[in-house]
Amino acid sequence: MARRGDTIELAVLGLLHESPMHGYELRKRLNLMLGWRSLLSYGSLYPALKKMLRAGWIEEHTVPSTGATSRRPRIVYEPTEAGRAEFIRLMSEAGPSAWEDDNFDIRFAFFSSTDMEIRLRVLEGRRMRLQERLERVQGQLSLTQKEMDRYAAELQRHGVEQVEREVHWLSELIQAERAGTPAPQPPATQA
Repeated sequence: MARRGDTIELAVLGLLHESPMHGYELRKRLNLMLGWRSLLSYGSLYPALKKMLRAGWIEEHTVPSTGATSRRPRIVYEPTEAGRAEFIRLMSEAGPSAWEDDNFDIRFAFFSSTDMEIRLRVLEGRRMRLQERLERVQGQLSLTQKEMDRYAAELQRHGVEQVEREVHWLSELIQAERAGTPAPQPPATQA
């Protein structure tokens, strides 16, 4: 399982790989990427940025503020050559941490920066992991449903359906990758 800090570092390097950003903009983009279940605070972002500065993966520049509401200069972060190399190295990993829950979404967001063979290994690994989870839960479901409250059973059924949808989506992505066609749209999430 990837540490949350490692996931944040990968996401920051990926975003800065696209363009330099200041802290507020990074946090906003990271929260969009991580989703509402994993909102990122400044208390998590700035220690990660400081660690990445010490590692030499990013550098900071002070630029004058362009807004009328603040006269304070902004600190803008951008990757160094070492940071670009680290991002490429991280994105080329295709082992179990690449397809775990904590890391898969971030890696998927930057798949356009990844070689097709690596994308396929990550997608196939994710699908395999979810299929294993699905088989385990379905096996337990029939044994425990008789003993469960109807709401707990409904929650389990909902979880199984979510995993089934993701397995189907991953299968479509794998098929599209192998065929060299555009990827299908991800399943719509329910509010």
